[in-house]
Amino acid sequence: MLFSAESTFVTFLADAFAVFVFILWFWLFITTASDLFRRSDISGLGKVVWVLLLIVLPYIGIFAYILTQGSGMAERNRMQARQARDELRQIVGFSVADEIAKLERLKSEKAISDQEYARLRARVVQ
Repeated sequence: MLFSAESTFVTFLADAFAVFVFILWFWLFITTASDLFRRSDISGLGKVVWVLLLIVLPYIGIFAYILTQGSGMAERNRMQARQARDELRQIVGFSVADEIAKLERLKSEKAISDQEYARLRARVVQ
């Protein structure tokens, strides 16, 4: 049986779409599972139930977790990033006062504009 060029192209597109959907699902699964295991506000039993839902009904489980816990996921990611930044500042010896002094020196030397100074100062103070 000979395959036409159209059918092989359609097969290629279907395969490419299937690979894309799998990669998307895998990324969502890793994101969801990592958020789930980082949480301390869910009991062990609750985590087991979510893991079973993620394994038994993978797409429904991921979408249910994102729908019910999505806003909390974003907040937990922000908290983790803030905590990592603060730990890095402590290790490196970063001081907010030192950084503001550097920015004021750059501003007085006209190396940065007033708008850049305000933007960078707001970022440092966060």
